[in-house]
Amino acid sequence: MRTERASGGGQSGRRDLKVIVGAAIIRDGRVLACARSAPPEVAGMWEFPGGKVEPGESETAALARECAEELAVRVEIGERVGRNVRMAHGRSVLKVYAARLLHGDQPQALEHSGMRWLCADELDSVTWLPADVPIVAALRPLLTAGCSTALPDAGTDGRP
Repeated sequence: MRTERASGGGQSGRRDLKVIVGAAIIRDGRVLACARSAPPEVAGMWEFPGGKVEPGESETAALARECAEELAVRVEIGERVGRNVRMAHGRSVLKVYAARLLHGDQPQALEHSGMRWLCADELDSVTWLPADVPIVAALRPLLTAGCSTALPDAGTDGRP
């Protein structure tokens, strides 16, 4: 994705927007939310796992790689969830995809301080990063409203 921006002499300069991909990993009507451990200004806030798309890498390949690095899981990437979300600093855009775990893999919080499986009526129980908020709204119809069935613990949830 490219954008135009005015440079010193009024001429247009071109710059690339970095693409950040996120995974809305859905299982049994719930989505996996992960608590940031760093940097300090966002530590404890919740996000969808993912990261930067590297040069020459497709968005789906980057997302599969990020899920393996952050959660030690293999995923199947599905459809996009929500719209492109411009990040606060304006230099990147977030794109979130639905995903599902493969081969019975269980996520591990390798880079996060906690993880929780949330159904639709629990989505507001955590403080999401601002860029993830529009995705949460778009995700709500894809999840089960009630949480009547228990899921195995996703790992630490950041609570004492």
